[in-house]
Amino acid sequence: MARFLFVVPPLVGHVNPAAGVAAELTARGHEVAWAGHDELLRRLAGPGALVFPCALPPEVPERPPDLKGPAALRFLWQDFLVPLADAMAPGVATALDAFSPHVVVADQQALAGGLLAEAHGLPWVTSATTSAELVDPLAGMPKVADWVGELLTGLRARIAGGRGTADPRFSPHGVLAFTTRELLGPAALPPRVRLVGPALGARPSPGDFPWEWLDPARPAVLVSLGTANTGAGAGFLAATAEAFAGLPARAVIADPGGVLGVVPPNVLVRPSVPQLPLLARVDAVLCHAGHNTVCEALWHGLPLVVAPIRDDQPIVAAQVVAAGAGIRLRFGRANRERITTALEEVLTEPSYRRAAEAVAASFRAAGGSAAAAGHLEQLALESLLPET
Repeated sequence: MARFLFVVPPLVGHVNPAAGVAAELTARGHEVAWAGHDELLRRLAGPGALVFPCALPPEVPERPPDLKGPAALRFLWQDFLVPLADAMAPGVATALDAFSPHVVVADQQALAGGLLAEAHGLPWVTSATTSAELVDPLAGMPKVADWVGELLTGLRARIAGGRGTADPRFSPHGVLAFTTRELLGPAALPPRVRLVGPALGARPSPGDFPWEWLDPARPAVLVSLGTANTGAGAGFLAATAEAFAGLPARAVIADPGGVLGVVPPNVLVRPSVPQLPLLARVDAVLCHAGHNTVCEALWHGLPLVVAPIRDDQPIVAAQVVAAGAGIRLRFGRANRERITTALEEVLTEPSYRRAAEAVAASFRAAGGSAAAAGHLEQLALESLLPET
C-alpha cells in the first residue's frame, strides 16, 4: 500500500473535499497523513487523523469586508497565501521527512505543499477545490500575473532553496478539480486536469438540529454565506430574513457570527447547520457562490440564488447562471425585494431544477472521491515501480 500526504490551508472549504478523498484512500488500505492546522484537521478529518501541525502566520490582518476586485486579489496573495506558505513550510518539511509519502496532495492555496514536494523530488498532485484558477482569472491582467510570479519566485527561494520550476497551483503530475464540464463550461484547461466532480464524505455536524421544524408541505431554503464572510454578510442576512416574511416558504439561515436579531416565524437561525443532511431536505439554496456550497447544492439537484462577494465567487456564480441552475444577485444591492423575486423564481420555475439535476448527474458520473483516489493510486504505483 502507498502513503499519501495531504497539505491543506486552514480553510473548511478546502479541507472537506480533501477529507472525502483521504477517507476513500484509507478505505482502500492506504496510509494517509495531513500537514496543516492541527485543530481544524482533527475536527474535519477525524480525531484519529495523523496530523503534522503547521504554524499560522504570526499576524493575519483582518480583511476589510468591502475589499473587492484587484485590491482583494492583492490582499489574498500578499497578506494571506504567501505568509501562510512561509509559516507552513517547516511543518510540511517535517511531514515529508517523518512520513516519507509516495505522493503529496497539495491544495492550490497551500503553496508550501507543491513547492516542497517538488524540491524533494516527490510526485505531487494539486487539489483545486475551486475552479477559479482553472479558468485563469489573471489572463487579462498581465502585470498582476507578473507580480504573482515574482511572489512565487521569492517564496521558492526562501522555503525550497530555489529548487524547482513548476507553478505550485498546477502540478505537472496532475490537478484534481472537483467540478465537471457541465458546471465549469467550455473554458480551456491547463494540462493534466482531472475533472472528478465533488468529493463528498462524512463530516462532523451539530447534533441538535430541530429537524421537526421543517414542514414537508412547505418549501424550504438553506441560506449560507460560509464561515469567512461574517463581517460582510450582516446586512444581506437581515434583508434575506425580511424577504421570507412575505414568502410561503421556510428558511434555515446559518449565522455563525450571530448578526441576526428577531426574525419572522418561518425563519430558523442557527450558528451552524448540518449542511449535507439538510441539503437532502430543502428545495433551494441562497448562498455567496462559494464553490463547495454550490457544488454540494447541485449534487442534490437544487436550484440556487447566488450573491457573490469576492475572490472566486463571481466566477462560480457566472458558471451557475450559464448552466441555467440559478439566478445571480449583486451582493451590495440585494435588498428584500430583489431577494424575494429571485427566490420566488427558482422555487416556481422548473427549468432551474432541471438544470441543477443535469449538473448533479454529471457529478455522479465523474466519480468524486473514488475517481480522485484512483488517479492518486495510479501515480503512487508509477512512483513505486523500479526504474529501468
